[in-house]
Amino acid sequence: MKLVLGSSSPARLATLHSAGLRPIAISPDIDETAHMDEGIDELTARLAEQKGNSVRRQLRERGLLDEPVVLLACDTMLEIEGNIVGKPGTAEKAVMRWYRMRSRQGVIHTGHYVAVLRDGMAHEQTRVATTIVDFADLTDAEIADYAATGEPQNVAGGFTIDSLGGPFVMGVHGDPHNVVGISLPLVRQMLLDLGVSWFSLWDRPLSEAWQERHGAIAATKPGVPAESGSPQGPGAPADRGE
Repeated sequence: MKLVLGSSSPARLATLHSAGLRPIAISPDIDETAHMDEGIDELTARLAEQKGNSVRRQLRERGLLDEPVVLLACDTMLEIEGNIVGKPGTAEKAVMRWYRMRSRQGVIHTGHYVAVLRDGMAHEQTRVATTIVDFADLTDAEIADYAATGEPQNVAGGFTIDSLGGPFVMGVHGDPHNVVGISLPLVRQMLLDLGVSWFSLWDRPLSEAWQERHGAIAATKPGVPAESGSPQGPGAPADRGE
């Protein structure tokens, strides 16, 4: 089963790689304008689903839905003092953003869309993960220097935790993966709810004992051949489509 990540985010892709997954990354094409009176959870969930639908159309146009696909898409935004903020876009806006953020707490909201596409059917879920972040009390000079790197302009919230912005994050309350734009525990649970094991998407070799156990479990399910549950590691059958 192929795993497709509907995102252009290097951080999301690197997070999945570190967790043993090797998705095909496809950039979505959507309008990210917020609707009137739309809450941040509603907004991030809607945008994640729209990103997923955009990538699904691209997969269909490329003829890549002939075999089962797990499609994952996310959208992340920061909430500061009740206000929704996205990517600053410019160095000047990044500086003003950090004037508001320093020595305060922010809340990261990430909408997650997961769909299992098989036999012309889509089984899908959309959920939101939230994580609280404590920001350091940066000096004006530190803010100016950070903005001058160009990093905060192009990331959700105007900061990173896994790169140059790491020293400016004092604490994280909740899933730290969510701060980089994807909650691995939430994705795992969504996959389980849709009948997909996390390990079935792994791109790493697993022990013979695990393979035997996985095959035995699959064999107990009516109409499911044991080999359908085989893990996908390097050298495995080519149905990962990589």
